[in-house]
Amino acid sequence: MKVLVTGGAGYIGSVLVRQLLNKGYQVKVIDSLKFGGDALYDVMLNPGFEFMKGDIRNAEDVALALEGVDAVAHLAAIVGDPACKKFSEEANATNWDGSVALFEAAEKAGLKRFVFASTCSNYGKMPDPGSFVTETSELRPVSLYAELKVKFEKYLLEERGDTKICSTALRFSTVYGFSPRIRFDLTVNEFTRNATIHGEQEIWGAQFWRPYCHVDDLARAVVLVLESPEEKVRANVFNVGTTEENYNKGMLIEEVCKIVPNVKVNYVEMNEDPRDYRVNFDKIKNELGYTITKTVPDGIKEIYTLLKTGVVTDSFAQKFRNI
Repeated sequence: MKVLVTGGAGYIGSVLVRQLLNKGYQVKVIDSLKFGGDALYDVMLNPGFEFMKGDIRNAEDVALALEGVDAVAHLAAIVGDPACKKFSEEANATNWDGSVALFEAAEKAGLKRFVFASTCSNYGKMPDPGSFVTETSELRPVSLYAELKVKFEKYLLEERGDTKICSTALRFSTVYGFSPRIRFDLTVNEFTRNATIHGEQEIWGAQFWRPYCHVDDLARAVVLVLESPEEKVRANVFNVGTTEENYNKGMLIEEVCKIVPNVKVNYVEMNEDPRDYRVNFDKIKNELGYTITKTVPDGIKEIYTLLKTGVVTDSFAQKFRNI
């Protein structure tokens, strides 16, 4: 199988590319290189790899990218609440218009599989703080980022779920850990960076929940779906992570303090947060046999070790964040 990874130079995409290549897949990437192409330097000469600089908002680029491929792993997007808020026009054009055009072109080209990287942010705020949300829970997006993910999910699975392409949406947990396109604006990575470099971290609203999943394991879920029987994944949606890895921010900083010595933590009381959700991940475990390989403490150790080497000379630089 030859797989097109949109956004393959990104935080998750660059990890997915390597996993696919290591498993013997032919891999093609389309990426606008908004954050540069450093993450792909070492795979450029791999005989199974093909790169195309392009934009999914451009129909000619999409048509060229789809030539000769069997499946799409669609990760290209303006990612995160802050970035979508700041670049709302680009977010609409990429995350909605570009995604729809990509799917329609893939359908026309006769592709077999389409895997969409969605988000657990779709759940917004839990109606019951003591419960866990599942794939059948009400979606309550509170940001443009999540609104566009929900909109495309519905298009993909409800409006176009009976087409020839086998489509699957994966609601990713909040990501962390080492990637060739490392980011330090993600909660676990950011807390670890600040604790390591400055020796302190401010925590706003320690009680609010999110599920977390290592970038390696999110990428593994995409591969798993591509390899799963069609009847299990067609027009289906899965939360990606594990139920045990739901943390509130207070718990996260406690884990950081176990690994990074002498951290001063400043707690700031905040009683409202638009996003607060604990997620159940039984479906992907029971139906596809998915399990994680790394936990939050593993990710903290990775980032701490990386920073202590000194190889990252300025972890606060613009290139290590999305805005």
